[in-house]
Amino acid sequence: MPSNPRNGRPYRDLTARQRALHLPCWLCGGDINYALRGLDAQRSRWAFTLDHLIPLSRGGSLLDPANARSAHRRCNSAKGNRAGTRAQERTARRW
Repeated sequence: MPSNPRNGRPYRDLTARQRALHLPCWLCGGDINYALRGLDAQRSRWAFTLDHLIPLSRGGSLLDPANARSAHRRCNSAKGNRAGTRAQERTARRW
């Protein structure tokens, strides 16, 4: 049975490099709580997750740093496999 590439060293290194940048969430622009680790991070909606600009299910590269983005767990989950859904790029409806 093949191993999961997300458990490999290259993916962990990419995640660590992205985390070390302490960037805001690329989806909502809010601050990410980088202090959360382990179970706290798995349970918090505001913890860091590595998101991909082009989702893996749409041909995005798992290990390409240019495809890596910092996101809140909540925002990443809400985005799903849609590409290019950055909040600042969305147009607001004006009445």
